[in-house]
Amino acid sequence: MRITISGPPGSGKTTVCGLLAERLDLPAVVFGRLFREMAEEKGMTLADFGSLAEQDPSIDETIDRRILDIARDTDSIILESRLSAQMLVRHGIPAFKVYLDADPLVRAARVGRREDEDLQQAAEAIVRRQASEAKRYLQYYGIDLYDLSVYDMVVDTADKTPDQIVDEIVDRIGVQP
Repeated sequence: MRITISGPPGSGKTTVCGLLAERLDLPAVVFGRLFREMAEEKGMTLADFGSLAEQDPSIDETIDRRILDIARDTDSIILESRLSAQMLVRHGIPAFKVYLDADPLVRAARVGRREDEDLQQAAEAIVRRQASEAKRYLQYYGIDLYDLSVYDMVVDTADKTPDQIVDEIVDRIGVQP
């Protein structure tokens, strides 16, 4: 079974993806890590690299090609990325598609802890990052990140532990680990 995990920064995607992969004994691919690595290779912040990606479609195209290649080659995998659900739907690749979300302040607090930033810095970075991604994905692919109709399951992660979220997903897909 292919599973996609999507959502905005700080929604818990990477944590849930890792726990779900362990629970279901499936490989997981986290594409946000690739974007971060590409930014580091260029000596850029995520925000600056996001701005560059607004001018250079090859950055997103590289990541998105990898999503599709991996999905086509692997029947049982978890793919974590902002566009994995939309890209698989567009290309007729079946998957169970999960969208995680939380209140922006909750997400900013999580990102702030992860990035060692205060709440204000993290909130501003999230707003910039989301605006950059929304602009790029609409411009490059005609994808509206705020359209959740492609998802099989939408989970508000604000008041749930990662394990509770994984329990909900496992219950919904009906797979016994």
